[in-house]
Amino acid sequence: MEKIFLLTVFVILNFTFCIGESYGQWMQCYGIYGGFVQSFAKSGDNIFAGVRSFTSPVGVFLTSNNGRNWSQTAFNNQPVYSLAISGNIIFAGTWTNGVYQSTNNGQNWTQTALNDHLVYSLAVNGNYIFAGTGAGVYVSTNNGQNWSITSLNISTLSLEFSENNSEDSEQVIYAGTHSNGLYLSSNYGQSWVQAALNNHSIHSLAINGNNIFAGTFDGLYYSTNNGQNWIESELINLDFWALELSGINIFAGTWTDGVYYSSNNGQNWIQLNQGFNGTPSVISFLITDNSIFAGTYDNSIWRRPLSEIIGIEKISTEVPSAFSLGQNYPNPFNSVTSIKFKVTSASPYPLQRGTQVVLRVFDLMGREVRTLVDEELQAGVYEVRFDAGDLPSGIYFYRMETENFTETRKLILLK
Repeated sequence: MEKIFLLTVFVILNFTFCIGESYGQWMQCYGIYGGFVQSFAKSGDNIFAGVRSFTSPVGVFLTSNNGRNWSQTAFNNQPVYSLAISGNIIFAGTWTNGVYQSTNNGQNWTQTALNDHLVYSLAVNGNYIFAGTGAGVYVSTNNGQNWSITSLNISTLSLEFSENNSEDSEQVIYAGTHSNGLYLSSNYGQSWVQAALNNHSIHSLAINGNNIFAGTFDGLYYSTNNGQNWIESELINLDFWALELSGINIFAGTWTDGVYYSSNNGQNWIQLNQGFNGTPSVISFLITDNSIFAGTYDNSIWRRPLSEIIGIEKISTEVPSAFSLGQNYPNPFNSVTSIKFKVTSASPYPLQRGTQVVLRVFDLMGREVRTLVDEELQAGVYEVRFDAGDLPSGIYFYRMETENFTETRKLILLK
């Protein structure tokens, strides 16, 4: 009996737990305390969290069941600032010892040739792996066996590639620096051009088409023309550490005010702190499997269902034979109704490339009143909630559009 009891205690001490689903609020995952949950990365069913701290625990943590429980990997003795995935290789950027890698989901780690730098950020695109360090941006084309410094040799806090699926278009990497604003390169780091947003420390970046969002130590800025011009958002005098996108939905993590959320590409913002015990410093995000994870300073990892925030949920992973748009239910409806639609694959390999899906609602005059979906979706069956509480009673139309499919249906709002 004594041996069984000791074994049970060991399991409890080495795993952290995330409390069950609770609609409308953040849920805490217990066990990672005293540090910065600085970064996330996803590989298959595995989610990795990088933790840095001045005390323990530090290193890389792992969950294989969407955050319900976490375990510490073999990388457990160094602060981890950044994570990235390239194929089956996990890269971890550390506080003072450069970049490490694992090819077996964190069971073993080896140090790469970049072995004496503070690595703030990592970004992967094809065979290229970029590391933003305290001494500038380094690049490797052979999985970290060799690294060379690019022409950008100043402290770089954040790296982000543009979303570009066109083979004949330039792929751009953006680098947010400490005190020197934003730089961009269209030739994989051979040369860099400073963007108009200068004299700022840029801790986080997010890109959606031509829209670029930059989280700085003194506010959130955005550009609608690939960084040529910048506009200060309504979120001023805040320190932004994390940004994450899901289509036109944006999540912004701050040092003092928790999470802000925009459903219209940054035009308007609301705070989204329901469920937090206090207002945490939110320094990292990950969106995956209909969940959003928030990493905090000294306050663990938190999770929230994505569908109850943005109103879209994947309800089946079957690959439909064709696109289709279902009739909303109920109809007529009072304030809230649901719409189902099916997305088939745009590729012979359904899990490799999604399809851009737009679902909008129009009034009788043909004026757009709501965008319900505007994002790239994998093949499957989806359901989206439409809350029309702010609209007058009447007849409306909703239209689904993809590259090769368009369908329109009618709905009736009765209050």
